[in-house]
Amino acid sequence: MVNPTFTHRLHQTPNHPADWTLSLSAEERTRSRHRFETREGQTVFLQLPRGTVLQDGDWLAAEATDLVLRIQAKPEAVLSIQAATPLDLLRAAYHLGNRHVPLEITPTCLRLAPDPVLRKMLEQLGLEVTEEIHPFQPESGAYGHSH
Repeated sequence: MVNPTFTHRLHQTPNHPADWTLSLSAEERTRSRHRFETREGQTVFLQLPRGTVLQDGDWLAAEATDLVLRIQAKPEAVLSIQAATPLDLLRAAYHLGNRHVPLEITPTCLRLAPDPVLRKMLEQLGLEVTEEIHPFQPESGAYGHSH
């Protein structure tokens, strides 16, 4: 089989299962033109519109075929931040936002890529910082091009 090139995101889940699953880190999900290998060992190419940021659960279709690819957020090293109060968590988000750090925001914690300087700052603010392996899904930002 020729290595397929996936050129566009599907706006709804297809009626048949994925031909392959592609597990990508947060950084890899920002690459719109790249060669990857699926979990199943299939080489695939992405040729998506520039600026595309893929999210966990996205489906991609290959040009002129019925092949579909499911995107999965790959677990990776992250720092998870928890706080005693919602206000403390908001304060942490404010300080990280001032540094333009890619940040995942959940109802109970914040996640960011490991950084010893930011970890120390957050601990000095009285926040609990733990190292975890977790799928990292940072916010795309106010001007991001998500779905």
